[in-house]
Amino acid sequence: MIDRITQPTAKLVLLLAALAVLAGGCVYRANISQGNLITQDDLDQVEVGMTKNQVRFLLGTPMIDDPFHANRWDYVYYLKIGRKDADFQRWVSIQFVDNRVTEIQRELELNPAL
Repeated sequence: MIDRITQPTAKLVLLLAALAVLAGGCVYRANISQGNLITQDDLDQVEVGMTKNQVRFLLGTPMIDDPFHANRWDYVYYLKIGRKDADFQRWVSIQFVDNRVTEIQRELELNPAL
């Protein structure tokens, strides 16, 4: 008689435990950090006339290496916390001519729904 009572109870407990694990997985979403985190101090040091090596030393390797635009480096960064839209985002594009910086485009607009 005891075996008959504990077997359905054990199945019910296992089913409830499995449901709790599955439901818990649907709630949490990990934070996502993508790209090159560039501080304002580092970005302020980049000047027209610098070489590619100098820019790489200050900002790191660019996130986007576009073979069709070899003279443009794009640094993109965004931080997404949980299910919200990106909390922090930055896009900087640097143009080169003859291995020297000719233009720095700061604070370009990213898609807010990243």
